[in-house]
Amino acid sequence: MDPYTPRTRTGSRKKNLTLSAKEYTKITGTIASVRRNRQPEDDIEEEFEGQSHNSRHSRAKSQNEPSFIAETSFVRAPLNSRVSSTSAAPNGKGKAKQESLDRIPLDIQEALILEDLLYVLMGIEGIYITFHPEYSAEDDDPLQGIRFVVSSSLDASLRDLVERILPLGTYYTAISSFIEHRSHLDFGLVNHALCAAIRDMLKDYQTLLSQLEHAFNTSPQFTLQKLWFYVHPTIHTLSLIYQLILELGIADDPSAELSSSSSESSDAEEEARNEALGLGGAKLKAVLSEINKNELDVGGSGIAVKGGEVLTIIYERMQNMSGDPTANTLYGSLLRSAGVPYVAMLKVWITTGRLVDPYEELLLKESKFINRGILEMDYTDEYWERRYTLRDGSTLSAPSKQHQAGVPLPRSVGGRLPGGACIPPLLEGWKHKILLAGKYLNVIRECGIEIHRDQKQTEWDDLSMDDEKFYKFLENAYSYANRTLLQLLLRDQQLIPRLRSLKRFFFLSQSSFLTHMLDLSSTELRKASRSASIVKLQSLLDLALNTDASGDDMLFREDVKVTMAESGLYEFLLKVVSVSGVIGGDDGDAEGGHAHEEPKKEREKEDKKSMLAIDALALDYTVKFPLSLVISRKTILRYQLLFRFLLHLKHVEQSLSSMWIEQKTSPWRKPMPHHPELTKWRLRVCLLRARMLSFVQQILAFATFEVLEPNWRALELKLERVTTVDQLLRDHVDFLDTCLKECMLTSSKLLRAYSRLIVTCSTFALYTSSFTKSANQAIAAAETVEGDQAMAKRWDFLGKFETNFNHWFQVHLDCVQFYASSENVSLLPLVVRLNSVKAAS
Repeated sequence: MDPYTPRTRTGSRKKNLTLSAKEYTKITGTIASVRRNRQPEDDIEEEFEGQSHNSRHSRAKSQNEPSFIAETSFVRAPLNSRVSSTSAAPNGKGKAKQESLDRIPLDIQEALILEDLLYVLMGIEGIYITFHPEYSAEDDDPLQGIRFVVSSSLDASLRDLVERILPLGTYYTAISSFIEHRSHLDFGLVNHALCAAIRDMLKDYQTLLSQLEHAFNTSPQFTLQKLWFYVHPTIHTLSLIYQLILELGIADDPSAELSSSSSESSDAEEEARNEALGLGGAKLKAVLSEINKNELDVGGSGIAVKGGEVLTIIYERMQNMSGDPTANTLYGSLLRSAGVPYVAMLKVWITTGRLVDPYEELLLKESKFINRGILEMDYTDEYWERRYTLRDGSTLSAPSKQHQAGVPLPRSVGGRLPGGACIPPLLEGWKHKILLAGKYLNVIRECGIEIHRDQKQTEWDDLSMDDEKFYKFLENAYSYANRTLLQLLLRDQQLIPRLRSLKRFFFLSQSSFLTHMLDLSSTELRKASRSASIVKLQSLLDLALNTDASGDDMLFREDVKVTMAESGLYEFLLKVVSVSGVIGGDDGDAEGGHAHEEPKKEREKEDKKSMLAIDALALDYTVKFPLSLVISRKTILRYQLLFRFLLHLKHVEQSLSSMWIEQKTSPWRKPMPHHPELTKWRLRVCLLRARMLSFVQQILAFATFEVLEPNWRALELKLERVTTVDQLLRDHVDFLDTCLKECMLTSSKLLRAYSRLIVTCSTFALYTSSFTKSANQAIAAAETVEGDQAMAKRWDFLGKFETNFNHWFQVHLDCVQFYASSENVSLLPLVVRLNSVKAAS
């Protein structure tokens, strides 16, 4: 057998590291034959074999026992002398007394030290090469390896070479301890695969040792120089593995070194002070260890180094040592071997939508408490956004890995996320596609549809993270999952007809049924929101839908429900906008915040008492899974806000139009030549009503024809060209956010001015009968002798409305002009419309 070094990959061995056949033919004698010719009483033989071994050997010969005579290999077993010496004491240090090598010839010293080295390279203590005096099997970290020291009496010419070889024993013991420790179940499949790969390399190392031992026993020409020649490449290889396991161990327990040093620094004075405080040594250590444990858990060390973190450490070492061909080859081989179970779990996820990760090693995380049953009761979008997430907390909308709930803190050493939350650098750019591919298939599977792949699975069996085919496989899997779910939503679930029905139900441009419903339920909508009957309103809505709905609306009319909001539209919007970015607000101005610095409880009570049903009326829309992923609660909320905005405008327009009909009656038409003040007052009332009606109509026309309709047409074009489910979701939400912004519902300044203005108009419309009553009273009083004495009050009452409307109209116009020139260009048509209202006045 030829000695060889551990291989980092399968292939031919290096020829210069083996004993050729030519070298073996030159061997004329053996060390074993020389030793057999020596007498047992020889002093050198006694030093070589040891006292206990010689006595046992001599007893076997004197007793002439056949078993010991025949089994010479047992008598000469390599471990006999070591076992007898180390078993003398329970701590393993009771070996035979080490004698000096000063008087022994140099060639015999070399033979003795060679035999010791063969044991040390397997982690076994020799006679002249022993454990370091400070080594303790109970206290020292086994992952640091066992340190060896050579006898001081060894010749200096041999010592330097021996000390170069000794690190191999340290490396071997450390690596063996690492394999034994990390092979437990808690460390996950990636660690198991890494240990298996390192174990295979150690088998090559052990084969090398067996070949070296054979050469030692059979060739007298086997010298220390030849041993160094054969093990020299192995030292570098094992040192690379040793550095890797040290880094893995430090990442797993970064406080090991600190805790040991801190324990050594405690002195007698400190212990006495602790005793005086009532904390004994054991008590204090227990308290401090518990504190340190909690601090380490917070720092991420409570999670073992496993999964993606192991692959990241190997990859980073490979990149940092890319200039070393041996290191690059070794770490590349370990990365491929350790990544096999990781890649296998990823393949299951992106091809079936099932997350099989028993040891939490993958970059994906599943929240099992979020299931489809919750969706049927409350169809939130949590199933889509929170059922499956990335362990590092990043999303497409928020790619930064800022700390958030459920994401572990980074390691105190290195700064990387622990365990599966650490995404391998090779997968960093693919993590979102990996997440979405499995989520798409998971949704399909939840719908009861079997997933069939029309491709040869054997083509993708042997994939690794450093193979280009693996990323082609990821891209194909993502495309397939995306295409399948998109087809399910658009074709099977009729998503586009659903969105069209939502547009017709919630936007007033094509909702003739809503006008019909407002007419039917006018009496009910004038009640307080708490007093209005939702059942009656629902029946009136169904009646209006059955009368006016057609086409797709007839299919989905049963999904529309009447509901009552708990707060007024503008109060809710100001509250939302004051918290920046909740619905897409642009600035969360201070004015929005000041609007809520008043006593909230009293204000909310007054709002609930005084809010009319028409102000709280809203529509809801029922949709089932998987359409609830697109038409989620967040999107339904946006539809409701736009609906309430348009409904309030429509209601105010109807109220002002009814006021115009009222003002065509005789009290407003009757000539009053002897009462010019009344005639002027009636004209001013009609003019204010006309200005308010023009303002409301311009806002309604702008929102309907210049915001909603163009944006809807743009959305339809995008839906025709949509290629990914994520793009579909994003386009739908962007459409709604754009509509909210261009309808002035996301700026606190615009909202504040607009809400005051529209409330002034609606309040003015509520006084229709009061103005008619005042006109009748003025006509009646003008015919009396005393005349009309209350005209001043009428002018004062009207003046308050005019002043309020003029002020907030100007404020609103200024705000619209400012935003149209700086941030929101889409408001420019509204500036033209409002200027026309101002010019008409």
